[in-house]
Amino acid sequence: MRRLGFAALVVLGGCVTSSGGEVLSPRERALVALQKGNAAEAVKLLEALRADAPGDLDVARAWAGAHVKAGSTAQALARLEKPETAADWYTRGLLLFANPKDAGGAAVEAFRKAVAKAPDEGELHYRLGVALLESEQYEGAHESLTAAAGSRPERTAWRLPLAKAQHRLGRAKEAIASIRLVVTSDCTAQEAATAKALTEEIADPFAGFPKAARPKLDQALGWLQVADVPQQAITELEDIVREYPDLGVVHALLGLAAARVDDAGRAIEELKRAIELSPDDGKPYLYLADLYTARQRGSQAKELYEKALEKNPTLDDAWFKLGEAALERQELEKARTSFRTAARLRPDNWFARGKLALVLQLEGNWAAADRELKGELAQRPDNLEAVLRLGLLHTEKFLKTKTPTDRDAARAEAARWLEKVLDQQPENALASRALERVKQP
Repeated sequence: MRRLGFAALVVLGGCVTSSGGEVLSPRERALVALQKGNAAEAVKLLEALRADAPGDLDVARAWAGAHVKAGSTAQALARLEKPETAADWYTRGLLLFANPKDAGGAAVEAFRKAVAKAPDEGELHYRLGVALLESEQYEGAHESLTAAAGSRPERTAWRLPLAKAQHRLGRAKEAIASIRLVVTSDCTAQEAATAKALTEEIADPFAGFPKAARPKLDQALGWLQVADVPQQAITELEDIVREYPDLGVVHALLGLAAARVDDAGRAIEELKRAIELSPDDGKPYLYLADLYTARQRGSQAKELYEKALEKNPTLDDAWFKLGEAALERQELEKARTSFRTAARLRPDNWFARGKLALVLQLEGNWAAADRELKGELAQRPDNLEAVLRLGLLHTEKFLKTKTPTDRDAARAEAARWLEKVLDQQPENALASRALERVKQP
């Protein structure tokens, strides 16, 4: 694709700066306009970019999206009435796909024409695959999305619709493998949430559950999860088991309830039975691993956590426990991967984010550890533990950094965070000692 040239900058009147003083490119200005709800302004900015780089698919996608938001889709389609290039057909497909009545027919045809014009462009295969998936043409969607993923393996998010197509075609194991690639990559929180929802659909332990037993199951879940009366839950679940002895999910729930009343023997027995009956459900492996962890059977627990993630890679508790085990063995790379995945799957889990920051600090990656801790504070400014951890992080950086400029910067940053802790907890000995160290000449 051609790089955006000087002509676009002339047409757009050059670059502008953000409120923070950073220079914004024309494309960034268009994005800002969209974020502010000024789609018409974004269309104007993107018109010049599109004229300068007619084959740039990123610009084409932004231009189409701006027209959809501005309510000017019909005008944009009129300009593409006689598409010639792959980018033209691609843009037309995007505009048509925004209209439900055209999404499965006309849009698919436009994307097919785009692929025919540029068969090596993964983005075109991806958009065709998504359009086919939305119109429930699963075989075609699988073919196109497989081609897209193969052409751009770094675009792991593309594997989410591929996983859905695999699931719809009955290829559950392939779908789970695709989801695992997504959650262990640098995915966004939204992509992780989508992966979790899709996995719950693929590995739904209640799929096919007998309708006649549903009222008793609901009562049991109420006793177990809401009222926290596990003994009563056991009574309800035992009634179901007598009539339906081969329901793996009921045995799993019995195992959880038995663990709650400290009957570890029965809990282990029930969870093993659940695994036997539902070998593709990751949760019984996780529950059994937790029991083994509590009984100091670490090697067996680790094996079961890994098995749980093989079946369901979105179990954040299993990733967290594997991270703890790896950290204990000082396997920092494995610990980092596990804690990072756990934190992505559950962004509100401070423990995972805090442990990730600790691993990054142990690796000497102070900047990344700083980002994680400040990211936590952006979500929860009242997390005093994160404030303390920032102070201790920069204290260590101060002690280990050699250059005077870096030492002074680390000293100031450490003092800033430690003083915040002491403002709220004057008796905090850890913060006091660290502050004394950074204030020494």
